[in-house]
Amino acid sequence: MNNLLPQDLGTLDGRLLVFGGPYSNLQALETLKAIADQLQIPVGNIICTGDIVGYCAQPEAAVQFVKEWGVHAIQGNVEQNIIRGEDDCGCNFAEGSRCDLLSRAWFPYAVRSLSAGSVVWLSTLPLQLSFRYASKAVAVLHGAATGIADFVFASTPWPVKKTSFAATGAEVILAGHAGLPFVDARAGHHWLNAGVIGMPANDGTPRVWYLLLDDTNGVFSYTFHAFTYDNGRAHQLMRAKGLPDSYAHTLLTGIWDNCEILPEAEKALQGRAIVSATPCVAAACQPIPPPAPGPIDFPAARA
Repeated sequence: MNNLLPQDLGTLDGRLLVFGGPYSNLQALETLKAIADQLQIPVGNIICTGDIVGYCAQPEAAVQFVKEWGVHAIQGNVEQNIIRGEDDCGCNFAEGSRCDLLSRAWFPYAVRSLSAGSVVWLSTLPLQLSFRYASKAVAVLHGAATGIADFVFASTPWPVKKTSFAATGAEVILAGHAGLPFVDARAGHHWLNAGVIGMPANDGTPRVWYLLLDDTNGVFSYTFHAFTYDNGRAHQLMRAKGLPDSYAHTLLTGIWDNCEILPEAEKALQGRAIVSATPCVAAACQPIPPPAPGPIDFPAARA
């Protein structure tokens, strides 16, 4: 049964690790779990913002990995449409666009690759999570409160974001779907997107992203972190399964096949390496030097 009600996790404390969009990329999931283990973050403090299933080659293995890992997760639009038996990913792509045409290759593959048990488990995931953290009300959603597949980016006007804050009553929103890591913080409210781990962030590097929240001394803070993984293996598996070659190539180049879903501000940033706020602690997270015309940096992150 589809779980439509938000799930309240109560109060969480200690460091939290937030990640989005595994996209059926088992190799990225395995590396992220190794990072979480090294950081000694318990599973109850790890959150996935949806789209466990997606473009890459191992949907069944990815779902089973997240299930067995035991982290908190919500449904993304991909999960929702699989549960409903729809014939597309529900990404709100324009009909006939390149994204729409490519989704007609990878989405049917994902559907036929999943076991009935995995689909049942996905249907138990909530659409939203809520909890309190560092004295702040936090909501976890996939796209926006207005729609699971609504795209919200850094450049999305603040009044659009305010609608989700008002609907959830949250001071902090942890969102997914957009595929890019970013923060937009104003007037005591924080919209944080951890990015995704299944595909690079269109920044010309093969790195993928996650987010750490911290409540040291009761102060809410956050840092974005990147890591690399065996993207060569993930690429090979996509090619072997006949999945879109351009998406497989993105795992190697860090450049998206197209920017159809992006606003103009985000399109202009294609190929510019993002710089994390702090160095990654894991051995797999060595920084990659940014190309010209220069890196994109995250602002200071304390509240």
